[in-house]
Amino acid sequence: MESILQVNNITMVYPAGVIANKNVSVDVTEKTIHAIVGENGAGKSTLMKAIFGIIHPQEGDIIYKGKKVNFKNPDDAINVGIGMVHQHLMLAPDLTVAENLILGVEPRKGSLFLDTDKAVRITKEVSERYGLDVPADKKIKDLPIGVRQRVEILKALYRNAELLILDEPTAVLTPQETVILFKTLFRLKENGKTILFISHKLSEVKQLADRITVMRDARVITTEDASDVTEEEIAHLMVGRDIDTARLDPPEKMGGVRLSVKNVSYIDDENVQVLKNINFDIRAGEILGIAGVDGNGQTELIDILTGLSRPTEGSISMDGKNIAGLSPRQVRELGMSHIPEDRMENGVADTASLEENFIVDRYYKKEFSRYGKLDWKYIRKYSKELIQKFNILTQSSRTPAGSLSGGNIQKVVVARELSSDPQIIIAAQPTRGVDIGSEELIHVLLKDARDSGKAVFLISADLDEILKLSSRIIVIYNGEITAHFKDVSKVTGKDLGPYMLGVKKEEGAHGEIHS
Repeated sequence: MESILQVNNITMVYPAGVIANKNVSVDVTEKTIHAIVGENGAGKSTLMKAIFGIIHPQEGDIIYKGKKVNFKNPDDAINVGIGMVHQHLMLAPDLTVAENLILGVEPRKGSLFLDTDKAVRITKEVSERYGLDVPADKKIKDLPIGVRQRVEILKALYRNAELLILDEPTAVLTPQETVILFKTLFRLKENGKTILFISHKLSEVKQLADRITVMRDARVITTEDASDVTEEEIAHLMVGRDIDTARLDPPEKMGGVRLSVKNVSYIDDENVQVLKNINFDIRAGEILGIAGVDGNGQTELIDILTGLSRPTEGSISMDGKNIAGLSPRQVRELGMSHIPEDRMENGVADTASLEENFIVDRYYKKEFSRYGKLDWKYIRKYSKELIQKFNILTQSSRTPAGSLSGGNIQKVVVARELSSDPQIIIAAQPTRGVDIGSEELIHVLLKDARDSGKAVFLISADLDEILKLSSRIIVIYNGEITAHFKDVSKVTGKDLGPYMLGVKKEEGAHGEIHS
């Protein structure tokens, strides 16, 4: 097979002096899945933006189908057959699936009016052709993230993309949605498409890719056939050292119950019972993991614990004090921190600086404010210490949070939440979208919090993460606790699976501690 894309000696230096790509060269064979892996900030997304015409590198050439190209903008790339699905999806949330699909190439009645019926018909035809089921008449904002991603892929395919770039496509997907995506990508490859797959999830890369290019510090380290390298070897190439993937040893000692949830139920605004009689305790010095397929009540449970909503029934106590119904600030003042599951929606203000994001929950405290005015000199010093401690890649503490890579944004959130000296940490998807090196850092920080006597509640769709970190595990399905594993030393994903899918249920299961 021939090359469809050659990137030769691309160099990109941003105005602030950040070297994002340095003499990067990649050769992509047609009708294959080619993975680009590397830590956050390694240069993967910058390279994809250069290929797609979003940015213009200072040096190097891009050869597409044997011809040198110089895209002025993404439209130029689309017109020759290159499509891109971005890490943060580029869809209009208030428009329907059909309206998003045909945006910019709208079928019209006469010269003025959108032909809505034809747009729906086109959507259904494209959906059937590629085996990607989407509801043509539903608004994007009403769809789960996995379906939104299908819409983005269909948008590119409708515009005749032959080379499809997917930038961290599984970062916010559930395991089930990831399986569906992979089936789609294999089918697209069989139909003659070429996929550039950007990721840091090495198990997925090994499962999916034909070839793998590893990037580190803005450079290409190597390109190998996927069958010739192990996950461990790829990880070492990415970070330049070995990564510890072993399960945590059990905590040496645990204290009393810090957080206690009793008989909590929740009925939402549409009168649907989302949570049913939830009971569990978390002790000082342990990590309680909750395993479950996304959408089984985890989000609502987190909102209730952190003061974002109230339970319909039941009580929640921190160190014996009932907190059900308190505001988020009141809950935080009592010693709870919260790493939210969606960093962009609930974790950061993307146009605000890192400094502002670091102090958003503490700006009124005396360390950060003097005589009614913010002490920016101290805030800057404090922010630089967090940036260094949490290894956040940025040129300045004044940089807008939204301009960082997804993994570095996550580290901003983790830095803020773990630096508040919390007694209870609600960690929801704490490593979603971060690279393997950053994941290891966050895992170490959560272990250190546990060992210093904090109580950690870990909510994650990543079973490997749940199994690695948890002292105990509870399983949730359809808003109910279906199992409680007190000894996790020999528990596997296969053990958890039947309880996660509702096939099995422990009678009277709960996560309470009885000493």
